[in-house]
Amino acid sequence: TMNLQSRPALLLASAFFLCLWARRRLRPPSGSPPGPFAWPLVGNVLQLGRLPHLTFCKMAQRYGDVFQLRLGRRAVVVLNGEAAIRQALVRQGEQFAGRPDFPSFRLVSGGRSMAFGRYSELWRAQRRLAHASLRAFSTASGRSLQLLQQHVAAEARELIRGFLRRGAGGAYFDPCPLFTVANANVICALCFGQRYSHDDGEFRALLGRNDKFGQTVGAGSLVDVLPWLQAFPNPVRSVFRDFQALNQELHDFVRAKVAQHRRTYDPRLTRDISDAVIGKIEQGGGGAQEGLSRDYVEGTMTDIFGAGQDTTSTALCWVLLLLLKHPHLQRQLQAELDRVVGRDRLPTAEDRGCLPYLEAFIYETLRFSSFVPVTIPHATTADVVLQGFRIPKDTVVFVNQWSVNHDRHKWKDPHLFDPGRFLDGEQKLDRDLTCSVMIFSMGKRRCIGDHLSKLQIFLFTAILLHQCTFEANPAERLTMDCIHGLALKPLPFTVSVKMRDTPRSCQAGDAQ
Repeated sequence: TMNLQSRPALLLASAFFLCLWARRRLRPPSGSPPGPFAWPLVGNVLQLGRLPHLTFCKMAQRYGDVFQLRLGRRAVVVLNGEAAIRQALVRQGEQFAGRPDFPSFRLVSGGRSMAFGRYSELWRAQRRLAHASLRAFSTASGRSLQLLQQHVAAEARELIRGFLRRGAGGAYFDPCPLFTVANANVICALCFGQRYSHDDGEFRALLGRNDKFGQTVGAGSLVDVLPWLQAFPNPVRSVFRDFQALNQELHDFVRAKVAQHRRTYDPRLTRDISDAVIGKIEQGGGGAQEGLSRDYVEGTMTDIFGAGQDTTSTALCWVLLLLLKHPHLQRQLQAELDRVVGRDRLPTAEDRGCLPYLEAFIYETLRFSSFVPVTIPHATTADVVLQGFRIPKDTVVFVNQWSVNHDRHKWKDPHLFDPGRFLDGEQKLDRDLTCSVMIFSMGKRRCIGDHLSKLQIFLFTAILLHQCTFEANPAERLTMDCIHGLALKPLPFTVSVKMRDTPRSCQAGDAQ
């Protein structure tokens, strides 16, 4: 029999040789990007932590802006910093425009998703069509702009009424669920010509499930990289099954709206984005000739509705939290609005160029929060060389946008919230600097709704600040800690709202 004292030594020796074997077996091929040692079975999953974008920044300090890790058996290349990301997504855009073959991605938008779909000629046709349809309803001119402004102003008035009801008598309340419904109603009106009451429980429940979507997709779902987690009950499998259900529910919601539009479609009248997409795919608009079948209408509309309403409502939650944290900035912004807009009308998109401090505040909110810290995972479409490193076809690629927005070489004291950094010596908006804020990605997978989203954020912020003053709850500590998913959301906070001294002719809280 074995000497009892020799057993620990044997176990240590066995563990040592197992590590050596794993290191040799899992060692990346010559010319691959460097990276941390990956453990058998799980790879580097356990090292990512609660906020992977911060882990990636620390790893980049050690391994460089292009490094490699493993999630399960998958090799993942992580891109950090503006130079590496721009080189990959813009200059070598086609080679980095793919999506991984993750099971979760195939569930989105009935398998006809543009945001999550594989890169192909069909995908390019769908994106061109969606971009044209969206642009027709979000360009900064003419009837489309007036329509958007009417929708936002109506929702802002409804939002303020909701704020005043919940904050009656100086009560503090959580504003973010109201932002979610208000913003979703703008997208719903643009997409389907319809809005919902803030008291509609079914609509609120549909929107409330967005968090589970973001938690599954953010930086690669664990079920996607560790498929064996599907085999037995565990929290990851539960989240994945919720993800399946909510995708089906959202897609069913959109399909019902599209079916209604097909029944009432009139080629002489484009009522909303659904009509525009139906016209392009089904009514001789060129989509059918490019191979897009009818079900691409529902897939495209699910993408536009799903992506549009969640991103902008998250941005507005950060805007309000930062206004509460910096009350002196709230007063400065209100002074600028009063000087430029006056008190007899509401702010409009035409005022945007004359409100540089408000624009600077919004861009600093986007930069500072970096609320989409890591883009939806990319994949390489061919073998490619990036900064001297060889990356094989079908490699998963994570793009760390946070690293661009918090780069100490680009931004002075990036950890400080300072809207003034976006103003030049004449106190005008520095357009070159605003282009360096990365929140909507870049290149072939850049978000097609970025202009619409920024315009909505501007209009909501301008109208709310023009009409209301927001005060933090003194019993709460305002924190920048957040809930991680595809988007970073602030931890719940409460606020009190007071109407500013406004002539009745333009009070947003009144019915019009």
